[in-house]
Amino acid sequence: MKVNEIKFDCKYFKGEIPCIPNKLRDKVCSSCDEYEEIETRILIIKLGAIGDVIRSTPLLLRFKKDFPSPHITWITHTPEILPKEYINDIYRFDFTSVYKVSNTEYDIAINLDKDKEACMLLQNVKAKRKFGFIWKDNHVSIATPHAEHKLITGVFDNISKQNTKNYLEEIFEICDMKFEDEPYLLNFDSKLSEKFKFIKEKAGSKKIIGLNTGCGKRWQTRLWPEIYWIELIKKLQSQNYFPLLLGGPDEDEMNKKYSTATGAFYPGTFSLPEFIALTSVCHCVLTAVSMMMHIAIGLKKPLVLFNNIFNKHEFYLYNNGVIVEPATGCDCYYGNSCKRGEKHCMKDISVEQVFSSIKKFV
Repeated sequence: MKVNEIKFDCKYFKGEIPCIPNKLRDKVCSSCDEYEEIETRILIIKLGAIGDVIRSTPLLLRFKKDFPSPHITWITHTPEILPKEYINDIYRFDFTSVYKVSNTEYDIAINLDKDKEACMLLQNVKAKRKFGFIWKDNHVSIATPHAEHKLITGVFDNISKQNTKNYLEEIFEICDMKFEDEPYLLNFDSKLSEKFKFIKEKAGSKKIIGLNTGCGKRWQTRLWPEIYWIELIKKLQSQNYFPLLLGGPDEDEMNKKYSTATGAFYPGTFSLPEFIALTSVCHCVLTAVSMMMHIAIGLKKPLVLFNNIFNKHEFYLYNNGVIVEPATGCDCYYGNSCKRGEKHCMKDISVEQVFSSIKKFV
């Protein structure tokens, strides 16, 4: 076996370690019948929040469809959420991965983030075609005109309020494609669901309603009043539903409070893979715009979504959910403090309104 016989362009080639065909079946390049040429190398830069990463995964299905044998690399802050079976190389954003990506040649490179470091990375990457947001003349700019709409709506609130495109339409447009209802892809370990089988047994014949009570620390203006949560839980219980309190460390104290006040079951906090598995036992999920929203969509769970400070057109629920908003509107677009003070708009979303929305699905 000579170096010039190595198939460096094979999808199985690992570089410094044996490939799968060699490891499992003793295949070598010179006589291998499993050789598959990489026709298109694609880089996706999507660093952002976990939910944003999840809702960018529909692109993977289109790339797999449009390019016969693509090699896909994705660099992000949260590699654990990405579906490994659809991506060849998943990198956490750090010096080593940035160095690797910057010294690899791609056919297509896409940056979906407007953060400076993401734009600078796309600028430095070697690629035949670049899409999305790039660094130019010491500021964020666009790699092609396809990203213009998304950049402008991100910079000007008054224009953003007029937007009627959902996020998926926007990112497909950035890549010069049309969104065709490609679904989310989650790194979901179904075996972990066995850990939460006891919740189904505990619920018996009752439908499990996942209640994600928090909304993260950034925009607290999205919180529904505590007294409303308690009233909703009691109403669900009286109508033979099984409320399941959900959340992360930030919601732990609050969920314990709700559990004590109502007797609703609260299983505690878990790792991200476990949290996804926990959500999978629900028949319907109620949440504010958050990571939970995207996990529920990825699991194809019916979704009742609180919204007040965002443009509702941004969210695509795949005809499996409903957006609940205050009838009085909201005065603090993308705001982290309420202009109405004690007359917070989230108080205008009634318990009955939310309960009726849940009943549409279960």
